[in-house]
Amino acid sequence: MPLPHSDAASDILVRDPQGGMPRLLEIMRRLRDPDSGCPWDIAQNFATIAPYTIEEAHEVADAIERQAWAELPGELGDLLFQTVYHAQMAEDAGMFGFDDVVKAIADKMVARHPHVFGTESRDKTPEQQTADWEKIKAAERGAKAPARVLDGVALGLPGLTRAVKLQNRAARVGFDWPSTAEVVDKIAEEAAELVEARDQMTEAEVTEEFGDLLFVMANLARHLKVDPEAALRAANAKFTRRFGRIEDWLAEAGKTPKDSDLAEMDALWNRAKAEEKAARR
Repeated sequence: MPLPHSDAASDILVRDPQGGMPRLLEIMRRLRDPDSGCPWDIAQNFATIAPYTIEEAHEVADAIERQAWAELPGELGDLLFQTVYHAQMAEDAGMFGFDDVVKAIADKMVARHPHVFGTESRDKTPEQQTADWEKIKAAERGAKAPARVLDGVALGLPGLTRAVKLQNRAARVGFDWPSTAEVVDKIAEEAAELVEARDQMTEAEVTEEFGDLLFVMANLARHLKVDPEAALRAANAKFTRRFGRIEDWLAEAGKTPKDSDLAEMDALWNRAKAEEKAARR
């Protein structure tokens, strides 16, 4: 997308509420301008911006989880800005630009949807289309360079999500338990090892055993076709909601959680739990 060739044209575009994508790209260019840009933005690099990119993706997921539809355009805009930011830094370094990013994703979507943009039949189940998508991805990886089974699973993914993706990759070559029964047995084994580590081992060994247990729990989620990150977000939301009710009831009694004790708060927790069950009936 061409950018303005004068300060006047740039100012007009930056202040144009209907300027669309060119406006956002120009704002980013101006922020990174070495002479007149923002010192903070100029100082950033891919490594320093990456955590913000991950954070913004989580905030999009959070808005969707809460069904906060009025907030979603802003959160999606924040995430889009992260893409623009990385593209501008790449352009500054002479590597690629935003148009290259757009071309890359457009080419990929056309190539990975031959049933829409090619001659393949659309008469497939969503499951078959997912399987075909993975075959195309595997072929793309194979065309780039000889790869190991687990290559290409992004390191920056949330831990539980990456665990599931690693396990899915291994399962495609037959390295998987045949049913949930074996996974549950493994969970019991890992839990026992964690208890042993707690009593007898170093902090590093306890951490390792805890990680093993989480990894197997992610595998159980995969076998049950449950998204572990979504399940944990829901559990977090439930905990927050119920603890909020505890605080409400304590406040009615002129108290705070600090003025209470575990027995009282546990009883109020069970009350909140019962309240939710009754509301669902």
